Amino acid sequence: MLLARPTDLAPRAPWPDMPLVVWPAALALWGPGEMSSKHAHHAIHLMFRREGTLSVRVGAAKADTRAAGVLVGPDVTHTVDARGGEVLLLFVEPESQDGLRLRASLTGELRLFDEAERDTLLASLPREGPLPHAAMGPWMESTLAALAGATVATPPPMHPRVRKLLRHLRAEPAPEDTSLESLSQVAGLSSGRLMHVFTESTGVPLRPYLLWLKLQRAAGAIAAGRSLGEAAHAAGFSDAAHLTRTFQRMFGTAPSLLQRRSQFVQAQAGTSEAS
Repeated sequence: MLLARPTDLAPRAPWPDMPLVVWPAALALWGPGEMSSKHAHHAIHLMFRREGTLSVRVGAAKADTRAAGVLVGPDVTHTVDARGGEVLLLFVEPESQDGLRLRASLTGELRLFDEAERDTLLASLPREGPLPHAAMGPWMESTLAALAGATVATPPPMHPRVRKLLRHLRAEPAPEDTSLESLSQVAGLSSGRLMHVFTESTGVPLRPYLLWLKLQRAAGAIAAGRSLGEAAHAAGFSDAAHLTRTFQRMFGTAPSLLQRRSQFVQAQAGTSEAS
């Protein structure tokens, strides 16, 4: 079953001027639709046009298909044209429990949504105007559950050593050494035991979580007006080029996209602090 996400996995945001909502392994943003070139990215990609339809083409197909929304599997080559309207995008880490459920719900490389299906999935959000940040967490939760065809279950208790490690990872500035050996010492667990209880407690394997944490830090810094170099340094990337390559591989676009978006949000159900 799809686990309800614990509420204390969010990195403590170093950009207090940005009203962000954070999830451990998902990222959402919205704003004017654009036309993408042929690309692929590792994250599962869900896109809705808030009104009307967009066009999508997968792989070597010769013609576009029109739809109100599309769910694209990981590492699938595709193009999307959503110009002329507002779009809502969600990227999900494919190795997370949510990602695995979404992948299982795909019968091919993508899943198309007609306007009626789109309207149902967006029913809790305004049809026009700004999307309120406070509404995004509940919407993401219900949408992932609906698309995965799962009920929400009570999550297992957070392992106290994982909670300790999360405090360390969320500290400011970001820890420089995130090797498995170092993190095992912080948690006070063997490497094998840490990897097992971390996934059990969070729903995300340790390495994908660390990458999403870095991308979340960098994305929030960029959205708050920092340069790519500053964002890369704050998030633990070696330089702006390293950040750009990683962002491109995961999301199929350059991080400078965030500087053009009118709204940006990261995803997690709840914003409670770790106790």
